[in-house]
Amino acid sequence: MNLARFDLVTLGLFVAVARQGSISAGARQSHLAVAAASKRISDLETAVGAPLFFRHAAGVQLTEAGQACFHHALTILQDVERMAGVMSDYASGVRGQVRVCANTSAITQFLPDDLASFMQRHPTIRIELEEQNSRDIVAALVENRADVGIFADRTPAAGLMTVEYRQDELVIITPPNHPLAARGPVRYADTLEFDFVSLPQETSLAARLLEESSRLDRPFRLRIQVRSFDAMCRMVMAGLGVGVLPRIAAEPHVKSMGLSLVSLQDAWARRSLLIGLRDPAGLTVSARLLITHLCGDRAPF
Repeated sequence: MNLARFDLVTLGLFVAVARQGSISAGARQSHLAVAAASKRISDLETAVGAPLFFRHAAGVQLTEAGQACFHHALTILQDVERMAGVMSDYASGVRGQVRVCANTSAITQFLPDDLASFMQRHPTIRIELEEQNSRDIVAALVENRADVGIFADRTPAAGLMTVEYRQDELVIITPPNHPLAARGPVRYADTLEFDFVSLPQETSLAARLLEESSRLDRPFRLRIQVRSFDAMCRMVMAGLGVGVLPRIAAEPHVKSMGLSLVSLQDAWARRSLLIGLRDPAGLTVSARLLITHLCGDRAPF
């Protein structure tokens, strides 16, 4: 059996003829000339090796083989219609998948609420979120392992387009009885006489502290290095040093652990979190919808 004869136009015509009981009526419904329609039906019968219609003066009627073919053709056409609907959803952005890499600051401060509201509006778009350091996020974008990246400013991002996502503020966290806790807002230089609990050096936050210490020509007294904001707060609470965290991320820990939060006066303590992408023209509709949701009027589209 030559499966190439089972094209969708011919199957659609066959179903129309069967329903109308007439080749000419089926041809009109399928927008085909009667001669062309008759030839397609004959070719289909040749392909299946059996007559599909009884032909008589009043029209046509399905044979037993024709009835079996009708049911299968109808199933095929319905499946194709459903497929077309799903593909249309992907094309319009109603369905899809977006790969997002974001740093810890974005994930702990802003993304939970933003992604929740986005997924309420677009429940069939799947978000794959991975937490990474800012430098690794840039690499993931460049290597096409992520569609959207969110990382800290000052992160080298050559070849990427960036747009501001949110701003945050870095603050000092200390035990409640620490000398810095009673001073109010302080300069970063005034904190460098104390031991620090910090994130790994490859994170943008730790890199910023080391960069500013170097600029002041002062040593950064790193005592303990941890991998999470929660671990940092627990070490600070134990009196093992002070730490620097984004304000919004620090506030729940400060409240639950009884820590002190001290503002930094330095301008660099106010930083931007950036959304990075390779090429706006190459983004899927789903990714565009997400970026527009996150950036609003700042979206680069």
